Amino acid sequence: MSISRRHLLQSGVAAASLPLIETTAGLPLIGAARAQTPNEAAAEWKHGLSLFGDIKYPAGFKRFDYVNPDAPKGGSVRQIAIGTFDNFNITVAGVKGAIAPINWLYETLTTGSLDEVSTEYGLLAEAVSHPADFSFVIYRLRANATWHDGKPVTPEDVIFSLNAFKTYHPMYSAYYRHVVKAEKVGERDVKFTFDAPGNRELPQIVGQLTVLPKHWWEGSNASGAKRDISATTLEPPLGSGPYKIKEFVPGRSLVLERVKDYWGRDTNVNVGRYNFDELRYEYFRDSTVALEAFKGDQVDWRTENSAKNWATAYDFPAVKDKRVVLEEFPNRSSGIMQAFAMNIRRDKFKDARVRRAMNFAFDFEEMNKQIFFGQYKRITSYFDGTELASSGLPEGRELEILQGVKDAVPPEVFTTAYTNPVGGNPENVRSNLREGLRLLKEAGYEVRERKLVNAKTGAPFEVELLTQDPSFERVMLFFKPSLERLGITVNVRTIDPIQYENRQRNWDFDIVTASWPESLSPGNEQREFWGSQAADMAASRKLIGIKDAAIDKLIERVIFAKDRDDLVAATRALDRVLLWHNFVVPQWNYPKVRTARWDRFGRPAQMPKYGLSAFPSIWWFDKDKANKIGRRS
Repeated sequence: MSISRRHLLQSGVAAASLPLIETTAGLPLIGAARAQTPNEAAAEWKHGLSLFGDIKYPAGFKRFDYVNPDAPKGGSVRQIAIGTFDNFNITVAGVKGAIAPINWLYETLTTGSLDEVSTEYGLLAEAVSHPADFSFVIYRLRANATWHDGKPVTPEDVIFSLNAFKTYHPMYSAYYRHVVKAEKVGERDVKFTFDAPGNRELPQIVGQLTVLPKHWWEGSNASGAKRDISATTLEPPLGSGPYKIKEFVPGRSLVLERVKDYWGRDTNVNVGRYNFDELRYEYFRDSTVALEAFKGDQVDWRTENSAKNWATAYDFPAVKDKRVVLEEFPNRSSGIMQAFAMNIRRDKFKDARVRRAMNFAFDFEEMNKQIFFGQYKRITSYFDGTELASSGLPEGRELEILQGVKDAVPPEVFTTAYTNPVGGNPENVRSNLREGLRLLKEAGYEVRERKLVNAKTGAPFEVELLTQDPSFERVMLFFKPSLERLGITVNVRTIDPIQYENRQRNWDFDIVTASWPESLSPGNEQREFWGSQAADMAASRKLIGIKDAAIDKLIERVIFAKDRDDLVAATRALDRVLLWHNFVVPQWNYPKVRTARWDRFGRPAQMPKYGLSAFPSIWWFDKDKANKIGRRS
């Protein structure tokens, strides 16, 4: 299951998608209120859903264990947002910046708990029902769920939202494409019918749908112009969530204020959450400037993605006298593949030997020592950091699954445990470069006058390393000389975020750094990551452009896994095949989230197992601490 926007926010990740970084965080059981049709007779109403295993919190639970129900309300928190924004419409694909903060305005049908794997409880919905074959799901909305204008949230809103995302957002169009019908089947009931039975994840995927106000989007703005759900807008949108927009300066700042009469303030899944009166976001185009703003007490909280900064930049007086707290939170909730991703739509990257040669040119060990202060480990799995990562040679159920695609996957899958080349000293580097040249020669290239060229056409082998983050240039520039030693002509280019987004959407790149965060229960999002159908879909997350029938088959095995053991085996099989296709040059991972904060905040004594920092969702403003360290600048 993919990681939803709301889960990212309550886990403490304040971004609509993960940035390019050095590393990679009381429902009663209600009976049916109407006569059931024959195909609904086998279903029962539930207060929550879990992919596998038991649900921790029973019907009628009061709150999650990891919140403080007595947390004080009030105060504000100032946070960093990297980039800019020119839009508040979350259905428009490819527009970033303000999207993550304004997700505090909206609600989903369900919300995940932070101390369970792949379990969702009712938020806008009070109950859910689906048959044993998962061919459809029905959500029943809460009677007291309202928009900020006081109008109720209706099934019509839910249907409108699904259609809007499927029509105007290519990524979510792919994500929800297996929902073939949405209809109102009761006063507060909405039914989603799927294209096939057996996909146990689809009911929960539908539950993650962000619900938008149909009446507002079909109405007119203050000047009388009709609103357009397909267009960008800076008109503050109507929401149903715990916050609304108070003020903003386009591209520079955004302030959200807590909705005092928020309909869900006493709902069990919300108890102890949303404690700040204001959430303030300051936008920075440069991460170095953002760091200096934090040091100057212009913002309160910072998630540090740079090993260099973590090792060298936090020696200022406020850290030494404990006014600023440095803390790392373990990442138990997800894995990741972060890598140099090659666009295999381009002919020069179609041969797996060329792609493997790129890996032989990457001296991670030396980079880790020189740039990252030895803090990182090399990624060796698309599900790095989880039990889903493959290792060694396949056996047991995983081997049985792979036997079904044996003739269509790289033979190394069965004979050789995947490893990355190891550098770190001159001898290893020379050996790796020799192996890289051998692979390139096998793929039809040769070195002429110290330049790698196509042996048949004489065309030079050129690559562009593209980034949007100036601080990431040092990584690209470190990689560049090694590629040049293979005779490759290398250009490193840094462009602004909007241009970068457009080039990615149009597949106009050679190599970029990309990351694919993975939940502990992967499923339908794997189609969008690696599946053939999404390869040519604009704005999808299919950066690499994979079209492979065996990979498609393994993805389906993951999605239709019957139990947890089957899911783990199928995911490891998929992981192993992806690795041996050498689509990427894996980068690095860090098992914790580094944070720095001005010591003005309180948090629960028991932090959630899978919540990372869970900031600011379950934290609160502590007046005593704030008074102790002094006023903000």
